[in-house]
Amino acid sequence: MSASELTRFTLPNGLRVVLAPDPTAPVVGVSVHYDVGFRSEPEGRTGFAHLFEHLMFQGSESLEKLAHFRHVQSSGGTFNGSTHPDYTDYFMVLPSAGLERALFLEADRMRAPKLTEENLRNQVDVVKEEIRLNVLNRPYGGFPWILLPPVLYQTFPNAHNGYGDFSELEQADLDDCAQFFDTYYSPANAVLTVAGDITVDRARELIDRHFGDVPHRPAPTRPSFAEPPPTGERRGEHLDPHAPLPAVALGYRIPDPVHELDGYLANLVLAAVLAEGDGSRLQQRLLHREPMVTDIDAACGLFGPFEARDPDTFIITAVHSPEVGQPRLLAAIDEELDKLASTPPSDQELAKVTARWVAGLHREHDRIVSRTLAFGSLELLHGDPNLANELPTRISSVTPEAVAAAAKALRPDSRAVLTVTPAGGDK
Repeated sequence: MSASELTRFTLPNGLRVVLAPDPTAPVVGVSVHYDVGFRSEPEGRTGFAHLFEHLMFQGSESLEKLAHFRHVQSSGGTFNGSTHPDYTDYFMVLPSAGLERALFLEADRMRAPKLTEENLRNQVDVVKEEIRLNVLNRPYGGFPWILLPPVLYQTFPNAHNGYGDFSELEQADLDDCAQFFDTYYSPANAVLTVAGDITVDRARELIDRHFGDVPHRPAPTRPSFAEPPPTGERRGEHLDPHAPLPAVALGYRIPDPVHELDGYLANLVLAAVLAEGDGSRLQQRLLHREPMVTDIDAACGLFGPFEARDPDTFIITAVHSPEVGQPRLLAAIDEELDKLASTPPSDQELAKVTARWVAGLHREHDRIVSRTLAFGSLELLHGDPNLANELPTRISSVTPEAVAAAAKALRPDSRAVLTVTPAGGDK
């Protein structure tokens, strides 16, 4: 899709809108991104942003509980929502005839979700069960996205568990819900994206009809979550009763994804050079030449790239046998980073990596839900949904010297080391 096909405008109530017509298939994607993630939740209410995401599916002042599910599914559509460090998104894909229904549903809960004691208690239980399933009762649960931040970071927004502490989830009340909604779920704090089989004029007409009278509330002032990088190596340990093997996660601070995008993209390419695919540096050495690990990975972002503002995290994770001491493993990783820092990757090696990345982006954005979410999140975080179209070229333009500089910045004296130790097997 060319950048010229995107249409952007803002309603009088502050709602930003991105329209991306694409008539190639008779489907539409609709998403709403709210500028609030778990880094914004109040201290003493860990997990609240995710809990509130659940509450937004529990009906509204106009629709009873489960009506949202019924209306989307009866239209042949799918839907979901997710909570990230710096935003919460809600999205659906329907046949294009269902566009007005989708817009009505999103506007209706933006106007007034059904916040009741029954819904709150029910969803607290649902979230607790999700935590049990995804974190507490599985090997390497929360590794590294929950366990690494409190080692690397020191402030509450950056370090706390975004899934939530059970006791804090249980203490949440309707006043907390009302305050959170009033503060963060204003149209002026949101981006609506509509992509697919639409015409701009018709979409604008429907958006004005359904969202135009959602009351304006000022968007909250977004605080900076900046904090100084580590001045030494920070270490933490987690005992995992379900883990069959030891594991380690290394966390490093990386350039601001929004204001230093080229530096951030160099780290993205570095992660692929290190650990993406069988030919990558760490896989070749640690899985094949000197077998030390059963799994090795490197990535930008706790959830993946382009999901957060500054500060963001470069992560290397490894699962290894007990016979391989951690010092030996870390020394091998540091040696590979030093090699890249002193001798940039060849043009050929970089071309392979960037070609794979670019192909992956094109493949991902062939899916209308991925394309819709990319436009919305990039508008919200970067103020530029066109980045979704520009990223393949930007990533292809990363130079060997930029990758070497990124590797040089990942230093042992300014990182976090999280050790996961098996604690006696399953209980």
